[in-house]
Amino acid sequence: MNAITLPQPVAIALHRIHPQTRPGFVHLKVANLENQLVFYQRALGLRLHWKNENSAGLGAGGEDLVRLTQIANGKRYRGVTGIYHFAILFPDRRQLARAISRLFAQRWPNYPTDHIMTKTTYLDDPEGNNIELYCESPEDGLFMVTANGDLYARHANGRWSDGRESLDLEALFSHLSKDDRPDEPVSPEVRMGHFHLYVANLEETRHFYHELLGFDDMGLGRSFRMGMVSAGGYHHHIGFNTWQGEGAPPPRPDALGLQAISFILPDRAAWDQLLARIAEIEMPYTQTEEGIQMSDPSRNNILFMVAK
Repeated sequence: MNAITLPQPVAIALHRIHPQTRPGFVHLKVANLENQLVFYQRALGLRLHWKNENSAGLGAGGEDLVRLTQIANGKRYRGVTGIYHFAILFPDRRQLARAISRLFAQRWPNYPTDHIMTKTTYLDDPEGNNIELYCESPEDGLFMVTANGDLYARHANGRWSDGRESLDLEALFSHLSKDDRPDEPVSPEVRMGHFHLYVANLEETRHFYHELLGFDDMGLGRSFRMGMVSAGGYHHHIGFNTWQGEGAPPPRPDALGLQAISFILPDRAAWDQLLARIAEIEMPYTQTEEGIQMSDPSRNNILFMVAK
């Protein structure tokens, strides 16, 4: 068997964020909280963690993965920055197969895709927020940015791919056993894998996340108008693209969709290091009950917290 090759950072920041920093939850502004809660529990198998009059949190039984807040008279805007999708990571192919079979059983439209180093499906929630469900499969190949700025995948046998092949569902479903029930809640091992953002400018976004905050630069595909950064050399914790247009404006305050993405620092030492870096570069932020929140150059909000 060929050795597994993992992607390598294009550049590691001088002031590197702690490599064990990980995605937390996505917070979405929604028009109808009750309808959204039905979807996230029935279609995705998430558990309801808490709920009050206007907001709720869901996940796999531990930390929140998705938070929803209902706003009055919300509108969905096109051609603006915000969230492209958030991606929920399953621990293995069997758990992903269960999730996809659940969607099929409910006849919920979804689009299984083979990114070679990940297996995935994409779907929209009832209000049009795009979601990726995926598991890692680096033994099948590698997704990479080439020297000329193109994004490609390469199979373990050396065959090149655009990384957007049809997923072999027969092979995926072969991992299921007769005891697997798609209607059961997701495994407690399920967690947030990454976020993908619409931004106004690739270079400004890379500078903010890589050079200022210290995420690893995992590549900038200029011809594809997309970039990636991560903590600790993961293939990407944040993807960003200009597919809504170069210079796209931020959405208005009444926009449905992204309120914030969040990241969790592993311990107090890592937290203090991040705070020191933010003070050094005089980056503005807002103190919240959970941590600190700031905005990237495209006005996408990021909340940083420390692990409890």
